[in-house]
Amino acid sequence: MAKPDQNKVLRRLPIVVGGLGSVLLLINRLLTPQLTNSQSRADVLGIILSALLILTGLLWQQVAPRSPDTVDLIGEEIFELAPLPDEVKIELAWASHLVLTNTVTRSLVVFYQGKVLLRRGILGANPEVKPGPILQRVLEKQKPVYLVNLLIYPGKIELDYLPENTQGVICQPIGKEGVLILGANAPRSYTKQDENWIAGIADKLDVTLSTYLKDNATKIVSSETS
Repeated sequence: MAKPDQNKVLRRLPIVVGGLGSVLLLINRLLTPQLTNSQSRADVLGIILSALLILTGLLWQQVAPRSPDTVDLIGEEIFELAPLPDEVKIELAWASHLVLTNTVTRSLVVFYQGKVLLRRGILGANPEVKPGPILQRVLEKQKPVYLVNLLIYPGKIELDYLPENTQGVICQPIGKEGVLILGANAPRSYTKQDENWIAGIADKLDVTLSTYLKDNATKIVSSETS
């Protein structure tokens, strides 16, 4: 519990030491009426070292990572798969597990060929996905949409299948027929590396889904009747 406070103290320590050194050098100069050449050189060196310490402390303050504020998402822990071939179920379970355990994602929905194939994580009560402007844009332009702070986005009503207090959302296209929808419990929490990694997962899903669900209606009906 004390580690965050200790880190703050350590990051500020160079500033304190550098400032204290500068003050002591100034006092020494004021109290010494005559300085030798060697003392003058020592003072110059001390001032340089104090300035470097202060600069180091300021840099540490700037590069210190700040964790975004997280919230407890309102919803239930869910893991639902549509009736699908076993190969598709395994692929969806594998991909969703990787995303949920290696990114800030807390809610995950796979929407493909007009149907919800997977719901996993903390989700709202509404199990249906009705594509609005956000998902339609993703499907039409084949480009992801990252809503860094969903609370200030006016179209969040479209995403009512996610927890009502979801903080950030990524809608990543899965080929031309689907979208991987991810919800986070903190705003601005996905990094560029996360986005690239999620895009790779979506591409892998596209290969599997397009292979096994070429005819979505036939595949699902056959799975239900078998």
